[in-house]
Amino acid sequence: MSENSTYLPTKNHYEILDGLRGVASILVVSFHVFETFSGDRFHQIINHGYLAVDFFFLLSGFVVAYAYDDRWEKMTQWDFYKRRLIRLQPMVIMGMLIGATLFYFQASTAFPLISLTPVWKMLLVMVIGFTMIPLPVSMDIRGWQEMHPLDGPAWSLFFEYIANILYALIVRRFSKTLLTILVVLSAGLLVQYLIMGPHGDVIGGWSLDGTQLHIGFARLLYPFFAGVLLMRTGKLIKVKGAFAICSLLLVALFAIPRIGGSEHLWINGLYESVCIILFFPLIVSIGAGSSMSGKQTIKICKFLGVLSYPLYIIHYPLIYLHLAWVTNNKVPMSTGLLGGLVVLIASIAIAYASLKLYDEPVRKWLTNRFLKTPRV
Repeated sequence: MSENSTYLPTKNHYEILDGLRGVASILVVSFHVFETFSGDRFHQIINHGYLAVDFFFLLSGFVVAYAYDDRWEKMTQWDFYKRRLIRLQPMVIMGMLIGATLFYFQASTAFPLISLTPVWKMLLVMVIGFTMIPLPVSMDIRGWQEMHPLDGPAWSLFFEYIANILYALIVRRFSKTLLTILVVLSAGLLVQYLIMGPHGDVIGGWSLDGTQLHIGFARLLYPFFAGVLLMRTGKLIKVKGAFAICSLLLVALFAIPRIGGSEHLWINGLYESVCIILFFPLIVSIGAGSSMSGKQTIKICKFLGVLSYPLYIIHYPLIYLHLAWVTNNKVPMSTGLLGGLVVLIASIAIAYASLKLYDEPVRKWLTNRFLKTPRV
């Protein structure tokens, strides 16, 4: 008896990249907490925290290429899709369940449609959310026109799945030259939007309309396939103290105040172009090319790595709740930020509990059921 070839042993992780993914997840939660008190896109407290999504896309492209580029003789496209669904989909479902549980507690003037939404419609949106099928604006139940109104960040998972499908169908067969051409053209699309677009930033991608889909694809295509190209070229950089250096660099890139104001939008667009096109690949190159020797640092990176995805995908229903509390009660910033700290701690606790009590057992069962089918 042997095992079905759809099962492939997990490769070793890049521990520094795992840690950096966790750092970016904590930064994006912090950005969303502060966003409640920011007012508008020109006065954010962690000004470029939304760039964590673009960093995640680049990391994902690198890791997908590392994990699967040399395995296509041993698996079919459907095998690949099963592996990606098993990795990502259970926590998508958990995020939707948490969003549905907290939905009516989030009612406020910030979310004008909640009080008008019947339970059956909310449950329908939840079930559709389980499938990652994006909702049209006409089915919005919150008032923010999100394609996944119970758990806003799921929009990036929608685009993540698109990138995985493009990789499996087409891009995995590309030569380095052809892949480089794709990456350069994608960089051009990103720069064109950032410098010539209406806002001078990449904020957006979460609605099912032409403008938002344009933003979403501009944000997706360059970083994801630049990550694939970086892995294939092997242009990695080795430095001492890589995790600390790269973490501080991420913090600095995200926290730098918006540049140019409302009068010179292109300047901020140029800054974000440099972050995404140059600095993020540099950070991943250093993280993948360096190693760690301290046992404690390795443990921290592993913890941050396993926590990163659950934290990202479940935190936003708590952000909705926090925003509703601040809005309904006119909470001052000092008190609101203390509540935001509670949100961050609660998000980490819920994410870790979801990982250990739900995500890991479910993924293990699905792997045994669908990737390790015995045959005689």
